[in-house]
Amino acid sequence: MPNTQLPALDPALFDAAQTARAWPFEEARKIVKRLEKSGKQEAVFETGYGPSGLPHIGTFCEVARTTMVRTAFRLLTRDEIPTRLICFSDDMDGMRKIPDTVPDPKALEPYLQLPLTAVPNPFGSDHDSFADHNNAMLCRFLDAYGFDYEFASATDYYKSGKFDEALLHAVEKFDDIMKVMLPTLGPERQATYSPFLPISPSSGRVLYVPMKHVDAKAGTITFDDEDGTEITMSVTGGNCKMQWKPDFGMRWAALGVDFEMFGKDHQSNQPIYDRICKILGAPAPEHYVYELFLDQNGQKISKSKGNGISIDEWLAYAPTESLALFVYQKPRAAKKLYFDVIPRAVDEYYQFVSAYDRQSAAERLENPAFHIHSGNPHEGEHGSPNMPLTFSLLLNLVSAANAEDKAVLWGFISRYVPGATPQSHPELDRLAGYAIRYFADFVKPNKTFRAATDTERKAFEALSVALEPLEGSTDAEAIQNVVYEIGKSAGIEPLRDWFKALYQVLLGQDQGPRFGSFVALYGVAETRQLIAQALNGDFLS
Repeated sequence: MPNTQLPALDPALFDAAQTARAWPFEEARKIVKRLEKSGKQEAVFETGYGPSGLPHIGTFCEVARTTMVRTAFRLLTRDEIPTRLICFSDDMDGMRKIPDTVPDPKALEPYLQLPLTAVPNPFGSDHDSFADHNNAMLCRFLDAYGFDYEFASATDYYKSGKFDEALLHAVEKFDDIMKVMLPTLGPERQATYSPFLPISPSSGRVLYVPMKHVDAKAGTITFDDEDGTEITMSVTGGNCKMQWKPDFGMRWAALGVDFEMFGKDHQSNQPIYDRICKILGAPAPEHYVYELFLDQNGQKISKSKGNGISIDEWLAYAPTESLALFVYQKPRAAKKLYFDVIPRAVDEYYQFVSAYDRQSAAERLENPAFHIHSGNPHEGEHGSPNMPLTFSLLLNLVSAANAEDKAVLWGFISRYVPGATPQSHPELDRLAGYAIRYFADFVKPNKTFRAATDTERKAFEALSVALEPLEGSTDAEAIQNVVYEIGKSAGIEPLRDWFKALYQVLLGQDQGPRFGSFVALYGVAETRQLIAQALNGDFLS
């Protein structure tokens, strides 16, 4: 796929990029130095994908983060060096177990150990094989988020001859590859290990068998087939594939990969991948190792366990850009990926986009919005939206108003933002829908109201009286000052306990956005009514 042009950028950004500290620029500078040293006239970025399952949040993370580094590289080099992002599917791997997600698992049992592109398609779609279906889902997934990439199939690369040169080189270097691999294996595995996995001529299965002979000159391997028949075959033309660790290094060498990132679970194998790549005559690419996500209990997220949150689940409650922000921030820190991180990610995203136009060139390159939008935060349907309310504030409005549809919310919003309508503020309307959904599923089930203490009751009563002259006002700052003074006069120490009491007694939550902003949005009269209901015990079960 040809390069697309970078959006029109302020020339100052090119200069600022040379010293930008954001992690995509730090990684991109390594690639610039690499190409300066080698004289290579193209930068190749790669991400890998296992088509044994459908695309998931990890797939989004790798492609999004790699795209951020690619954009930084293009800015550093003024887009004068062509770049490619290859999304490589390991679809020639044998199906070692049947995923739980298929409609009829037993129907696939006869196809165990066959390459995934030779396993029938169980999903009822028009695609020829299990892998073809999942590969199509991958491309649709990536296309939906506007990624610029080239799809590559391992089956195609092995069968079409694109890997032939690298495979023949691997035959020549068979002993050197074995010297790298054998020390990493136990005695039993050492006795049967081969970096080449032949495809059985009789059954079509991927075989994990030792080599009886390797002929570097002829480019052939000799082994016993499943029925005991001795077979000699060429390593080219799709007759075999490589074990996954040697395959990493071979692929890097064959494709001329300059950059690939992977999770911490690959880190211990990185030296193996690198050494094999070098054995096959190519420098190992630059790497970026990222931390794995954790679930709400601090456990590593696992596809088989189904813990954590999927990309579809995130996007049911928040815009894609908020997920991209979460992905961008601190990739090398273990982060909890669960529903309670969504509101903060949403609000921070809009804060970063809002700040972009006010920033200098250097500041813009440190702003996550630059990296999320590939250099142009104003591009696309949701770029640079006018967002007069935070997601957290909307959540509290939903809570106080018991809203189940956006029309109720817009009654409050249009009073707070005169003239605002769903048509004039489509992004805010979209966010209102997310807030209703998120509140219903995650906030409402966990709401716990408590009664006010005697001291708090007096403070609530005083607050209601003090708010009366402000009825009709949307001056959040003036309201916040009144709330602050009432808590201070009541002698509630520390003062943050007063604000905590407001949310616990009135909304059944431990925290919320600035209370003055909430009152300005919800309404002074409505807040006074809320106070009366709470003091009357209406919210206590």
